[in-house]
Amino acid sequence: MRGHLTEKADVFAFGVVALEILSGRPNSDSNVEQEKIYLLEWAWNLHENNRALELVDPTLVEFNESEALRVKGVGLLCTQATPMLRPPMSRVVAMLSGDIEVSSVTSKPCYITDWQLNEITSFMSEDTSGMSTERTTNSQQNTSSNASTVLMGQSSPLPDQPILHEIIGEGR
Repeated sequence: MRGHLTEKADVFAFGVVALEILSGRPNSDSNVEQEKIYLLEWAWNLHENNRALELVDPTLVEFNESEALRVKGVGLLCTQATPMLRPPMSRVVAMLSGDIEVSSVTSKPCYITDWQLNEITSFMSEDTSGMSTERTTNSQQNTSSNASTVLMGQSSPLPDQPILHEIIGEGR
């Protein structure tokens, strides 16, 4: 983050790879339905709707459901936006091997909420007084505290999101 590589960046990458292995697909795939394009977003939607096993590679003839749920849980823990919320790799190994329980994942990372902001379309239009106003339409109600609030045609700016800037790169 911000040019400082830490072991927590590797934990994030490991989480993505774990979910890719579990699902049998890459992190981003434009050849699937809209809701499945981004693996992390899709995994979170399935997790929140208690449909996590739908994440498992459909070409698998059989699999151990508890192990699949363990890998999913570890993958979601490893991909938390805040590095301090990501487990150390020693704990990841212990969780995957079944030596300790997978910690519960309680909050969707803010970067997924920020991706959902892409569903918001903003455009400029002239109001009756000739002044420009920003109008915002939202196809999906976003209730996250990290998202901008859209009320009465006005949107409040997002607070500075250093994690998002680090993930997508500032101007890169």
